[in-house]
Amino acid sequence: MASRTIENYLKQLYLEQQHVAEESVAMGRLATLMGVVPGTATSMVKALADSALVNYEPRTGVKLTAAGEQLALHVIRRHRLVELFLVQIVGLDWSEVHQEAEELEHVISEKLLERIDLLLGHPKVDPHGDPIPSAQGQVEELPPNTLVTCQEGEPLQVTRVLDQDAAFLQWVNQSGLTPGSRVQVVSRNPQADSVCVQSQDRPALTLSTSAAAKFLVKPRVA
Repeated sequence: MASRTIENYLKQLYLEQQHVAEESVAMGRLATLMGVVPGTATSMVKALADSALVNYEPRTGVKLTAAGEQLALHVIRRHRLVELFLVQIVGLDWSEVHQEAEELEHVISEKLLERIDLLLGHPKVDPHGDPIPSAQGQVEELPPNTLVTCQEGEPLQVTRVLDQDAAFLQWVNQSGLTPGSRVQVVSRNPQADSVCVQSQDRPALTLSTSAAAKFLVKPRVA
């Protein structure tokens, strides 16, 4: 079994690669994400490259190999199943479970993990709407639109909240914008950098564009 440090590097690389077009992550960026100095990150990446888990080019950056991606997805699967278990079975608030799962993802056994998966009914997403990779390392694609890019006036459903900061998630709860909520964009104001959103039977809510971009949505089927 890979060490906690290796798993954390691979997981962070996978998540970051989802946001960079060229898929290679700059070493300075990786060091920042891991909270270490560049030299420490470089030493670890070289060790990962020696284990065929990443491809490393000093002037380009680092990218997961197929083997590294599979291991990263397995860590993410453990994390997201644990989050859902802590919410649905243990009863923790969804704003509390991310940090708990950060610890448990490295110690939970495969036997217990599969039991949790069965108990939860083989779920596809975690409490935040993040897709849960299958045991084979497959990830279901989610709609790419956000409250910033979707059509105004279209009936929508929130599918995912991208920011897992506890304070932000508590605000999401209060605002009625949790995954599964019915919403529509009433209007956008580029000059004010804002988006006006109607959520179910609640009063219209004005979000900053940066906040609105944290909500993935899909068209709602009547």
